[in-house]
Amino acid sequence: MADLDIDLLRTFVALAETESFTAAGARLGATQSAISVRLKKLEDRLGRRLFDRTPRSVMPTHFGEGFLTEARRLLAVHDDVFARATAAAPTRRLSLGVSEHATGGHLPRVMRALRDLMPGLSVSVTLGLSEDLVADWEAGRHDAVVVRHIGRPGVPKITGRRLFSDDLVWAAAPDLLRRPGEPIPLAVIARPCRIHELAIDSMEKAGLPWVMAFVSRDLLAIQAAVEAGLGIGCVGRSAVPPGAIVLGTEDGFPALPESEIVFHADARDRTLAPALDRIADAFRAVPAPPLPRRRAS
Repeated sequence: MADLDIDLLRTFVALAETESFTAAGARLGATQSAISVRLKKLEDRLGRRLFDRTPRSVMPTHFGEGFLTEARRLLAVHDDVFARATAAAPTRRLSLGVSEHATGGHLPRVMRALRDLMPGLSVSVTLGLSEDLVADWEAGRHDAVVVRHIGRPGVPKITGRRLFSDDLVWAAAPDLLRRPGEPIPLAVIARPCRIHELAIDSMEKAGLPWVMAFVSRDLLAIQAAVEAGLGIGCVGRSAVPPGAIVLGTEDGFPALPESEIVFHADARDRTLAPALDRIADAFRAVPAPPLPRRRAS
């Protein structure tokens, strides 16, 4: 019976998640040609085609989509066994920068998942604004960062591992009362924050009157203000508080741009690959189920 090479499986998962030979190579520290060779070896080993490839895209086949789940499971088992076997290795420190928006308010749960990440690995977590964190990562001050990327017309998507889509929405308590003509009460993160500016710009461009009802540097405080009916929040869909409603264009609110949570990591140190994959998996579990769309009175 033929064996499945772990490096080939890791290459397959990277390519399936990034849908790009270039991005997969950047994640694994390999060239595009090396990624192509590894994929061919795995397909030959399995006797099945894993991807449909065109000059513009690479997408998993039906078989590839099913095999992706199994490949992730095998990698998780392998990485766990490897981590336990090397538990006596010297302690290594990993610096992780996190935008609070990227956790959707589920920071305690994510931190618990990171607590026992790998034996011999100490994780240092810094919360901050996405733009600042990316700049610090590029300067080498963090090994990895989890940040929000907001789509802007004419601006290409940034590189990195896309963890999940988290479009910005307007969130409000279902019993929020706002009489016609009254300014819209906003509850937003304090400046400097891209979402703060975006919320105001959206209101101004739509010609809607607004008032700053609640401002905080803490996402949990913004969620509490929304739940209490103190204001309408501009937050990621994953951060909409339980019981809150989502308001859209049919409610007279301006459309907001697409947004996603992205993971940037330094792939040069291969010994950190298992830990980085587990970090990505911890954040990938953040998205919440679909939320109701009802009108606030």
